[in-house]
Amino acid sequence: MTANEIRDSFKKFFESKQHAIVPSAPMVIKDDPTLMFTNAGMNQWKDIILGTRDPEPRRRADTQKCLRVSGKHNDLEEVGHDTYHHTMFEMLGNWSFGDYFKEGAIDMAWEYLVDVLKLNPADLYVTVFEGSPEENIPRDDEAAKYWAKHVPEDHIINGNKHDNFWEMGDTGPCGPCSEIHVDSRTLEQRAASGKSGRELVNQDDPQVIEIWNLVFMQFNRKADGSLEKLSMNVIDTGMGFERLVRMLQGKHSNYDTDVFQPIIKAEQQITGLKYTTFEEGEGNEQINVAMRVCADHLRAVSFSIADGQLPSNAKAGYVIRRILRRAVRYAYTFLGQKEGFLYKLVPTLVSEMGDAFPELKAQQQLVTKVIKEEEESFLRTLDKGIALLDKEMDEMKSKGEKELSGVQAFRLFDTYGFPLDLTELICRENGFTVDEEQFNVEMQKQKDRARNAAAVENSDWVELQAGEQQFVGYERIL
Repeated sequence: MTANEIRDSFKKFFESKQHAIVPSAPMVIKDDPTLMFTNAGMNQWKDIILGTRDPEPRRRADTQKCLRVSGKHNDLEEVGHDTYHHTMFEMLGNWSFGDYFKEGAIDMAWEYLVDVLKLNPADLYVTVFEGSPEENIPRDDEAAKYWAKHVPEDHIINGNKHDNFWEMGDTGPCGPCSEIHVDSRTLEQRAASGKSGRELVNQDDPQVIEIWNLVFMQFNRKADGSLEKLSMNVIDTGMGFERLVRMLQGKHSNYDTDVFQPIIKAEQQITGLKYTTFEEGEGNEQINVAMRVCADHLRAVSFSIADGQLPSNAKAGYVIRRILRRAVRYAYTFLGQKEGFLYKLVPTLVSEMGDAFPELKAQQQLVTKVIKEEEESFLRTLDKGIALLDKEMDEMKSKGEKELSGVQAFRLFDTYGFPLDLTELICRENGFTVDEEQFNVEMQKQKDRARNAAAVENSDWVELQAGEQQFVGYERIL
């Protein structure tokens, strides 16, 4: 199955279960002060879950565009360096607002994975919330009982609050959850490790990963940290589309699937460099990482622009600019791209995803234009900034120092447009750290200077010349 066929099969399955198939909400959130970006499929249903909006239809399903690069859910540093983290990703999800609850969600998930997609039941492990005595929440024995209909007892694993109690943010709807994990290791890998899939669940093994999270929304987290019961029980599931495609296509990396390979092939064509898949061997890891970063970040930036968020120096716009500049730097340093590069990949992205997300196709011209202008702007200063940073690192090396001063990091930000995390990334690649605390001090000084410069003196008007004046600017120059 291709990625597009898999996405369609999910929608058709839940449509057959009386779910309304709804379009993805925008990835950029404009009307919620607690979030900048959609980071989970349930964000657009927050008002329904809190009981302030009509829940009809009570069963819904879709594929939601999500972005996780800030706040509680931040995967940016892993992107490109491993096989399965992304900034922008698709979340396949089904919801029930006061309709079916734990048993229905578990039974449908199992039917889709095993009967429709034909995953091997022996490779599936599930987790249930172990409980939280301090919040007076017991173990989720109910979910465990329903899972016991499908999997043996040793495939049901207790999970802690971090992994098995889902919260959108510091406040808002939340509840216990059950994760479904797949052991995709080969027989040789299993024999070599000497460990069962159970032992590797939530242990950061790249071949034993979570693909679906069934969230049982029961509570609302208030600002004081307390929990209150929701007016109705809600099912909120989220399945990582990219990871699912990887499982079904028998790949060991999300980037080796047809979700990313068309973009990576376009990168190879433009650069003349070779990307090495997992099956082909190691290859040049710097090139591999750079191409993965560019393919991932292209999607995040393009969808953000299509949803109305342009790169800027503030809030959500700054996050998008950071992502774009991170990709530009990787292309510049490791792919030899001294001119705009990412914008040339937009047609490939639109060709692959434009049918599933028509807003991308509708905004293709804008997306291309904005990315091209942003790339060209940053490239004008990138070379000078990297030269300065290289010089600083050479001096630190000669002195035996390991930390770049916050003053220099701020200079790179203020003069050359280097976000702090980009400076930290380059330093980390060379064995250095950055004095982030001092950087923040310098940043606050700049804010204070700007605030003082913008201050308006409040005083009485002073009359410079009395009498009526005649404007003659249209007739002559004084």
